[in-house]
Amino acid sequence: MERWKGRVALVTGASVGIGAAIARALVQHGMKVVGCARSVDKIEELAAECESAGYAGTLVPYKCDLTSEEEILSMFSAIKTLHQGVDVCINNAGLAHPEPLLSGRTELWRNMIDVNVIAVSICTREAYQSMKERNVDDGHIININSMSGHRVAPVSATHFYTATKFAVTALTEGLRHELRETKTHIRVTSVSPGLVETEFAFRLYNNDPEKAAATYENLKCLKAEDLASAVVYILSAPLHVQIGDIQMRPTEQWT
Repeated sequence: MERWKGRVALVTGASVGIGAAIARALVQHGMKVVGCARSVDKIEELAAECESAGYAGTLVPYKCDLTSEEEILSMFSAIKTLHQGVDVCINNAGLAHPEPLLSGRTELWRNMIDVNVIAVSICTREAYQSMKERNVDDGHIININSMSGHRVAPVSATHFYTATKFAVTALTEGLRHELRETKTHIRVTSVSPGLVETEFAFRLYNNDPEKAAATYENLKCLKAEDLASAVVYILSAPLHVQIGDIQMRPTEQWT
C-alpha cells in the first residue's frame, strides 16, 4: 500500500457499514479519502475519529445524492479543484427495496437502477476521465458487488435487486475489456460478499425490524472490516496482477 500514500480515493456510501470501514482502512494507509453520502454527519464523525487516532491519511466528507448526475459531476469537479483528481474509485453505495417482480412499485425499481447501476457507471466514467487527463496509468476502480450478482436466491423481495447486481458483474467485465482496448494499466475489480452484518437488512425491511434482525442471527456473518481488508488486498496487488472478482461468503452461508 506504500505507493498509495497521499493519493486520492473516492468512496461512495461512506457514512456507514462497508463504505465507512473501507474509508477508515484507506485513511489508515495514508490515502486522502473523499467519502460521499446523502448525509455527511457520520462521515464527519469518522473523519474526526481518524484524525484523533493519528492515521496517516485524511477523510474528506462530501455531500452527494448519487441519484443526481448533476451532483455527481459537481463532486468530481470539486475533487479536481481541491485534490487534482481521483486515483482510486470505490463504488460502494447500493440499496435494495423489497419490491418483487410481480408486484413491485416502478419508482422503487427505478431507484435501485439509479443507485446500483447508473450511479456506478457515472462515477466510473468520471473517475476514468480524471485518471486519463492526468496520465494516471495505475489507477483502480473497485465495485462493491454482491453474491446476488452471481446467483438468484429464491427470495422474491430481492429479485429486482439481484438483477441490478448482475448488471454490476457485467459492467465490471465490460469495463475491463474497454480498459484493455485503451492500452491503460488502470485495473477494475468486483468484490462480491454474501451476508455482511450492516444496516442493509434494516433498510431493506424497514417496516419489519424483527425480520431484518433475523437475517443476521442464524449464522456468523461477514463484518464490514472483512470487506475493507479485501479492498486493501486488491490495492496491494503488484501492478501486473489484476484481481477480477473476489467472492466471499460467511463460512456458514449456504447460497
